[in-house]
Amino acid sequence: MLAMNSVELFAGSGGLALGIAHAGFCHKAVIELDKNACETIRENQRRGIKFVVGWPVFQADVTEFDFTALKISGGVDLLAGGPPCQPFSLGGKHQGCLDERDMFPHFFRAVRELKPLAILIENVSGLLRPSFSKYFQYIILQLTYPEIVPKLGEDWANHLSRLEQHHTASRHDGLSYRLVFRKLNAADYGIPQKRERVFIVGFRSDFGAQWSFPEATCSQEALLWEQWVTGDYWERHQVPRSERPDPPSKLYSRIFHLQSSLFPPQNKPWRTVRDAIWDLQDFDGEKNHSSVLNHVFIPGAKKYPGHTGSPLDEPAKTLKAGVHGVPGGENMLASHTGQVRYFTVREAARLQTFPDEYFFPHCPTETMRQLGNAVPVALAEIIASSIRARIETFRAIGV
Repeated sequence: MLAMNSVELFAGSGGLALGIAHAGFCHKAVIELDKNACETIRENQRRGIKFVVGWPVFQADVTEFDFTALKISGGVDLLAGGPPCQPFSLGGKHQGCLDERDMFPHFFRAVRELKPLAILIENVSGLLRPSFSKYFQYIILQLTYPEIVPKLGEDWANHLSRLEQHHTASRHDGLSYRLVFRKLNAADYGIPQKRERVFIVGFRSDFGAQWSFPEATCSQEALLWEQWVTGDYWERHQVPRSERPDPPSKLYSRIFHLQSSLFPPQNKPWRTVRDAIWDLQDFDGEKNHSSVLNHVFIPGAKKYPGHTGSPLDEPAKTLKAGVHGVPGGENMLASHTGQVRYFTVREAARLQTFPDEYFFPHCPTETMRQLGNAVPVALAEIIASSIRARIETFRAIGV
């Protein structure tokens, strides 16, 4: 396997970085400002967790970080990161580029200074809302031409006009990237969570790589088929008929259509909360399990309007971190009887596809904030593996 170098910005507790490492990249720098998130990564390094041990972790402000000082032998193959999403989140203040937490300009600088072969960015789907569309165009064009920097005193809107003029010119000199973006639902890739996020992927223009996002492997139709046509889902989990819920009324027409079909869906079924946590047992939360890391039940969960928890037999709702703390209603498990309880930290980590040996050393509120901000490890691995395969192909033929 060819050695490939990567640099991670805004690493958080390590979800994206871990998935990229699973894909075979070697992190030469993992940069994160938050002390608690860095401590989570370092605690797992102390525990000798595979893929994490050798990461050079920098607790540093990206706005002041000198990327040229990294001196990475062989250059950077992949620059990745999830710039803070709160400026564009549906659950945030919606200030976008006016929010001081907008870190995209500093990602642009990292691209300019490191000149990676490939770029991978993750952010909230709110980035694509109409009110942010012009700034999103700016993000794409500035990533495309990272060396065309703002002039002194020039705001981003005027800079966008210059980038548009350059983009429509017939000749492009200097560093440039070819970019694609897509909103992905993590559930469509086998993650037990309905989590929609925008991913931006780019390759350096002189590299000449052709690439597209990996195709989805899972579907809701396949899950409904197993639940309400064949019943295989319930049999697999040994759920007696007397304990099986009724089909969701909102899905009656789709279920009827599937029952009338002669052929099953070709994709795998969405993974559900039950699929993710079935072996932890005790769905009612009556017993703690000291043998399982971070699997401690927290009392006091309550439903409130708009926050009713995640049904056991569907992918979970999006785990959230929140602007003013953790919105517990979104991070709850809802039983068929209407009872709710908080997900344990380990259950939430399962929903984000962290390995069970990955330990979270902080209190539940802080840990759920870290998990809510994380990229699902398995989804990061799928995308990074596809990027790596494209780089390997072109290197193998001497491009």
